[in-house]
Amino acid sequence: MYVFARDPETRAFALELGAAWAGDTNERAPLPLHAIIDTTPAWKPVVEALANLCPGGRLVINAIRKEDADQDYLLRLRYHEHLWMEKEIKSVANVTRHDIAEFLPLAAQVPIRPAVETYRLEEANRALRELKQGPVRGAKVLVMT
Repeated sequence: MYVFARDPETRAFALELGAAWAGDTNERAPLPLHAIIDTTPAWKPVVEALANLCPGGRLVINAIRKEDADQDYLLRLRYHEHLWMEKEIKSVANVTRHDIAEFLPLAAQVPIRPAVETYRLEEANRALRELKQGPVRGAKVLVMT
């Protein structure tokens, strides 16, 4: 598992959780990657992720929206570096049942220890306030009982 993050604290946290490598968004991973999942609302990580893919690699964009603030970063997209050799871009809307069936057994083999804080459904507003007020370490999960 390789993690790209802008701030040093998030990169250190990823290493604590078991990531093999963590670098800044514009760094290159130690080796070309077969798949990258982008969860950011920005465009820069998309372009940089494409540069980190191996031939035939897939970038999955898992974002509800992309902001306009850095949209001009797309002008840095170069066919030979970012798209050539059958690199593929998919959105979560295009991920198939087959993709998930293929991914889950692989995910189970990754030695990542997630940090999770659970909330009862009735505490959803509290969880949302905490997300809005500051940095989140790990994931907040609503449990429906």
